[in-house]
Amino acid sequence: MPDPRELDLVIFGATGFTGALTADYLARHAPDGLRWGLAGRNRAKLEDVRRSLADVDPALAELPLLHADVDDPDSLADVAARARVVITTVGPYLAYGEPLVAACAAAGTDYVDLTGEPEFVDRMYLAHHETAVRTGARIVHAAGFDSVPHDLGVLYTLQQLDVRGPVSVRGVVRASATFSGGTFHSAMTAFSRVRQTGAVTKQRRQAEGRPEGRRSRAVQGKPHKDPLLGYWLLPLPTIDPLVVARSGAALASYGPDFRYSHYAGTKTLRYAAGGAAAAAAMFLTAQVPPLRRLALDRVKQGDGPDEARRAKSWFQVDFVAEGDDRTLHTRVSGGDPGYDETAKMLAEAALCLALDDNPQTAGQVTTAQAMGDALLARLQAAGMRFEVVLG
Repeated sequence: MPDPRELDLVIFGATGFTGALTADYLARHAPDGLRWGLAGRNRAKLEDVRRSLADVDPALAELPLLHADVDDPDSLADVAARARVVITTVGPYLAYGEPLVAACAAAGTDYVDLTGEPEFVDRMYLAHHETAVRTGARIVHAAGFDSVPHDLGVLYTLQQLDVRGPVSVRGVVRASATFSGGTFHSAMTAFSRVRQTGAVTKQRRQAEGRPEGRRSRAVQGKPHKDPLLGYWLLPLPTIDPLVVARSGAALASYGPDFRYSHYAGTKTLRYAAGGAAAAAAMFLTAQVPPLRRLALDRVKQGDGPDEARRAKSWFQVDFVAEGDDRTLHTRVSGGDPGYDETAKMLAEAALCLALDDNPQTAGQVTTAQAMGDALLARLQAAGMRFEVVLG
């Protein structure tokens, strides 16, 4: 059937740091014939981004520019109606994200973001999942470093293990990188809203229910030294285990009883203790409004490290799966997680939704649930490594 939409893909937020990197990635890697454009509220800034993309590919000098403003619902409805997939890098999402989710859900347009905010994701499920199911829209949150390496890393691991009975997986994250001001602002917002997040999580659980005859859980681990990896492990209170557990609930291939725990890994106890102290200080700062405002004022959004710094950055996530009397150690690794690899993951997820033969899904879905093998293959082809270490 001919596609009536004018564009395959639109980036909303391309004038920001991560949005510009995502646009640059598409300029260098999008397939011939892809119909894509940029959206934002400032035409002059969009034109500046377009000029930089034309330096990469002169054909992009005529790239479509669309007006979009989170305070103008009509503009978002217009973007959603014209595109098959919309990427958004405009956060914090709890403050700015819902109008675009609503527009895409209503229009049957696929939506992709890089949020790491659990409260936002749960609120969007409660408000817009049923609409998206009805229209056929796929609402895919956390399609950057939160949470693609973890979500697809577990999918890859369980494909190698081929479980039949209960299985537990632990993911251990190590990285050398500078994370964004946007990530810091999102984390501080989340830490300051623990009560609200808990209430919304409870509402979602009641509305969503559980998979029939199966269990899938995110399990809060304790600090300890990993006997296989040799790292000191510190539980990570991120969105990643929640995303992985939802994939486990949606996919029968995760077995009848799936459990996932998520950690940061350090080589020494001293670094583990330092990480715990820093996280505690950040959490306490977020609870005191004047201190929170001061911290947020000192860390600006929209900026990031230069290319030379990003080139030195890396990430590694080790997975240890135990089930059916077997133990399997796998690893996902790549370059700069907060920017370059996030732009790659976000762009490839959007291309996957627009162009690939994916499972039939609709509503709010995870990357593993919505794209699975197709996105895994794309990221491997783009240079991310998924490998078996031991097993």
